[in-house]
Amino acid sequence: MYLPPHDPHVDDPMRFKPLFRIHLTERKSPTVECMYGHRGPHNGHIQIVKKDEFSTKCNQTDHHRMSGGRQEEFRTWLREEWGRTLEDIFHEHMQELILMKFIYTSQYDNCLTYRRIYLPPSHPDDLIRPGLFKGTYGSHGLEIVMLSFHGKHARATKITGDPNIPAGQQTVEIDLMHRIQLPNVENLCNFNELSRIVLEVHEQVRQEQQQQEDRTEDSEGARPPTEKVWEPGDRGAAALKEEPVQFVLPVGVTSRNEDYPRTCRMCFYGTGLIADHGFTSPERTPGVFILFDEDRFGFIWLELKSFSLYSRVQANFRNADAPSAQAFEEMLKNIQSLTS
Repeated sequence: MYLPPHDPHVDDPMRFKPLFRIHLTERKSPTVECMYGHRGPHNGHIQIVKKDEFSTKCNQTDHHRMSGGRQEEFRTWLREEWGRTLEDIFHEHMQELILMKFIYTSQYDNCLTYRRIYLPPSHPDDLIRPGLFKGTYGSHGLEIVMLSFHGKHARATKITGDPNIPAGQQTVEIDLMHRIQLPNVENLCNFNELSRIVLEVHEQVRQEQQQQEDRTEDSEGARPPTEKVWEPGDRGAAALKEEPVQFVLPVGVTSRNEDYPRTCRMCFYGTGLIADHGFTSPERTPGVFILFDEDRFGFIWLELKSFSLYSRVQANFRNADAPSAQAFEEMLKNIQSLTS
C-alpha cells in the first residue's frame, strides 16, 4: 500500500506498507501470507476474480488484534496514519472524521478487492505532465488525486476518498478555456475581490453553456462555434514560459499547509465537488485552479473558503501506462461508477 505523507506535508515522499506476500519455492506449492497487523506474517489467500482484478483474504484475522483492544489499535493506527496522538488533535470535528476513517478501514481486516488503474496518457499540449498528486483536504488529511487532460478541460479524480467525497469522483474540474487574471497582491488579499472575479467568470460560463445548448437545438445537432483561447500544441509550452507572478491567499481562506508557493504561473476557472457525509447532496461549486510549477498546483474553494495544495507523487509505477486513451477513459468511468 502506498500511503500519503503525514498531513499536511504534501512535498514529502509516499510511505510504503506491505499488505501481503507470496512465497514461490521449487518443492512446495505457492503460499500466501498476510502482512497486516503487528504480529508478523500469517496465513492468507489470493483469488483471481477476473482480468485486472483480484481479491485478498486473511485467514487469521486474530493476528490483527492487539492486547490493549480496540483503543490500542486505534492509537497505533493514529500514530502510523497521521503521525500524531489523539491529544495533539484539538478540533472535535477532525477527531470525529479520524475515528470514522479508522472504523471504516479496519473493518475489512485486509480482505480487499483490487482493480487495476492506469496512469493518464500525456500529450505535448497538456498544461503540465499529468499523473498522481498528493493534496490537502482540510480535516480529512492528505488524499491522492489523478490529474488528467481532456481537450478543453482538465480533471482531478480522487484515487483515495473520504466520508464526504469517495474515491472515483472528480474532485476538481478545470476549464482551460477560461483563464483568470488575478489582481495584484494587495487586492488579492481581499477575498471579496477574488470572489467577484471568479463569480463573473462563473456566470459567463453558465451563459455560454446555455447559448450552446440553444444553438445546438436550433441547428439540429450542428456543432456551435466555440471561443478559441489556445492554439493546439501551445498550451504546455506557454504555461512554463509564463513569467511567475506573486501569489498570496486571501484573508479568511484557510489552508492546512502555510508553506505554499508565493508565485504562480497561470490561473483558471474551475469547479470543485462538495457533499455532505455519505456523498449526499453533491454539488459542483466555483473555484480557482492555480498552477505553481510543473509539480505543484492549488485550488481555492470559494464556498468553503478553503485552499488545497497538491504536489506530484514522485514514485515510479512500472507497467502503469494506459494502453490507449480509450482504455484510460473507460477506467475513469469504471472507478466513478463504483461510488456513484
